[in-house]
Amino acid sequence: MYRHLLVPLDGSELGTGLVTQAVAFAAALGAKITFFTMREDYGASGEGALARTLSPQAFAELAMGEANAILAKAVAAAGAAGVDCDGVARTGARPYELILDVAAERGCDLIYMASHGRRGVRAMIIGSQTQKVLAHATLPVLVATVEANVRGTPAAAAVDIIKDEHRAIAAICAGLREQAARLRAGAETDHELTGALLHYLRAFPERLHHPKEEQHLFARLGQRSTEAGPLIADLEREHAEGGRRLAALEQAVARLREAGGDAEARTRLGDDIDDFVAGQWRHLNTEEKLLLPLAARHLRDEDWAEIARAFRENAELGKAGAQDEAFRRLFSRLMNLRAGRPAY
Repeated sequence: MYRHLLVPLDGSELGTGLVTQAVAFAAALGAKITFFTMREDYGASGEGALARTLSPQAFAELAMGEANAILAKAVAAAGAAGVDCDGVARTGARPYELILDVAAERGCDLIYMASHGRRGVRAMIIGSQTQKVLAHATLPVLVATVEANVRGTPAAAAVDIIKDEHRAIAAICAGLREQAARLRAGAETDHELTGALLHYLRAFPERLHHPKEEQHLFARLGQRSTEAGPLIADLEREHAEGGRRLAALEQAVARLREAGGDAEARTRLGDDIDDFVAGQWRHLNTEEKLLLPLAARHLRDEDWAEIARAFRENAELGKAGAQDEAFRRLFSRLMNLRAGRPAY
């Protein structure tokens, strides 16, 4: 049976569901996953050439793109399920060639991928890159999802968006845990990165994620099920407590950055970060293992449709686009910074 899957990702909504499917498949087989994504060759474009000349630092950041962000969320999903995995990003112009090259280099025995197929008469044609992989591969290829054939339920759409946001939070937490290990070991610590990771966690949940959960998912589930009341109350309390703890951690990092600290202070901060991260992972696990299954039993299609709309557009009409884009860019930047820093 298959022992090592290559899972190509492109950052689309379809990819969120693909990661969920691939992780479940690999867990059932006891297989490893290598997640792969491609960076566009920004340096080969006219804009990239100009940026390289005018601002090498800006060019370097733009050239990294969103690849590390895409991989970080996939790795977080696999880690939560206990599936061994790694992530690979390559720069190029022909995705199918890079997919086949990485599969060969990593010793994969199955390519597990989705396809952006077409609708109508053209639905007979599988997405072009998938078609090329199938035509040139010398190992098995499993096309797990074809976009044109997916008629996802409102519940599936909403849950995919929620899980994608959870994976972003988990990836940030993983970066914090790396910095906590460095603090305890007395190794050089990037206080700027640590502070930025903490700020993202405090800002993103408070401004977007938690309000959407509480105002839409929690509220509708509370209306449909009295059984959910105590669980919802616990989760809302954890939301509020998490915000307070994050603010305290930000202050502690700022003090350490400005005034320095002895080994005991560094160790204490590392322990506090680890304790906070463990609480966040328990919280996400509770939502996915207890709350979402409860919601699946009690919510109706119209409930899920409204929840999906809220998570896509945000409750504050008119502010969603700018806020979502700002957080998306910030997450990508933080994951690029994290990828450029050695873990301990």
